[in-house]
Amino acid sequence: MAKRYELTNAQWARIAALLPGKAGDPGRTAADNRLFVNSVLWVLRSGAHWHDLPMRYGKWKCVHTRFSRWANKGVWERVFKALIDDPNNEYLMLDTTLVRAHQQAATGKGGTRNQALGRSRGGLTTKIHMLADALGRPLRFILTGGQAHDIVTAPALLDGMKGGAVIADKAYDSNDLRRIIADADMLAVIPSKRSRKVPIPHDTVLYKTRNRIERCFNKLKHFRRFATRFDRRAGHFLAFIHLAAAMLWMR
Repeated sequence: MAKRYELTNAQWARIAALLPGKAGDPGRTAADNRLFVNSVLWVLRSGAHWHDLPMRYGKWKCVHTRFSRWANKGVWERVFKALIDDPNNEYLMLDTTLVRAHQQAATGKGGTRNQALGRSRGGLTTKIHMLADALGRPLRFILTGGQAHDIVTAPALLDGMKGGAVIADKAYDSNDLRRIIADADMLAVIPSKRSRKVPIPHDTVLYKTRNRIERCFNKLKHFRRFATRFDRRAGHFLAFIHLAAAMLWMR
């Protein structure tokens, strides 16, 4: 049971060299990196409060402080990006998911301002915007408040990306986004909104593959700290998201 949430030897071999604090790195040599990452995975998967961290992982406050330091330095994001191995960019997919924020997520100084929290029909929520490859594997994430429209982060998610097509639902149907996609020499596979006077045809067969990005979100929500936001700081929540996505790339 102790190993239920922990890295396998094969997974550890893939990320060990990507982490700071190794012998020979500048600064202090970190305590057991593998034990630390396993402790963060325990919180990520279980959804439990940091206070409930099992003693085998050490003092929860020390673990939380180190997690926060790595999040602020972008370590979790760098690990995720380094694990993106040979993405299938035959086409790209855009989608979002809305996650509810626990009340403790809004108790920090400054409230919800600048922390990707907003009010929507689900109450206090955060919207996770994701770009995925043709196999539905995560490539990029951006967070906004839950009330934000799906399309607002699409240009940033697609910036610098290359592929044969971009697949997205009708929420992404806008002339500006279609122009951005065309300028990148990609095909827009996006159904037209009902409000569009002259519907724009799209590849209906290719569009059916969009369920892959939906399945990716379902897999990510098996990590309970992804499925519900408990973190006051958007950067901490995003760090958990990057670690969850990294675990998908190591399957």
